[in-house]
Amino acid sequence: MKVIVGLGNPGKKYENTRHNIGFEALDYIAEKEGISINTGKHKAIIGTGYMEGEKILLVKPQTFMNLSGESLRPIMDFYKLEPEDFIIIHDDIDLDVGRLRIRRKGSAGGHNGLKSIISHLGSMEFPRVKIGVGQKPKGYDLADYVLGHFTKEEQGVFSERFAEVYDAVKLIVADDITEAMNRHNQKK
Repeated sequence: MKVIVGLGNPGKKYENTRHNIGFEALDYIAEKEGISINTGKHKAIIGTGYMEGEKILLVKPQTFMNLSGESLRPIMDFYKLEPEDFIIIHDDIDLDVGRLRIRRKGSAGGHNGLKSIISHLGSMEFPRVKIGVGQKPKGYDLADYVLGHFTKEEQGVFSERFAEVYDAVKLIVADDITEAMNRHNQKK
C-alpha cells in the first residue's frame, strides 16, 4: 500500500494559501481517481482507493503543518508500513511558482512539516513531490509569505501543474520514481 500525503493547514482561513498547495494537489488526485477524502482517522482526513493496481490512502493531516508527523506515525504503525511507502506532496519556496521537483529522499530543507515527518517516521527515506511556490520577497516574514494567497496568474499555473503532479504520483506508486524525475524535474 502507498500513502499519498498532501501537506497543509486545516480550516477555511488557510484555503488557497502557498502552504496548502499539497492539500490542493491531493484534491486533484482524489477527483481524478474518484476517491472521497472524508474519513476522520489518525488526526487526518483520509480517502482509500486504488491507483495503478496498488491500494492507496490519500491523507490530509489535520494537525497543522508543523506537526504533520503526528498524523503519519499512527498510519505507519496501524498499516505496518515503511517510510518509503509514503509519498509527500508539499510546497517549496526554493522553486519557481509551479515548478516541480521529485526526490527519492532527503532532508527537511527548512520545511517544518517535513521536519516533523522525518522526526516521527524516524527516516528521511520517503519520496516527495515538491511544488514551487516562489521565493519570498525581500522584507517579507516567511510565515506571512507561505500563509499568503496566490495571485490570479499563479493560480492559473497550478491548474496546469496538478496534472503533472498526478502523473508523477502515479509513476511513483507504480515504482518508477526515476521516470517521474526524468519527466518532471526539468525546467518548464
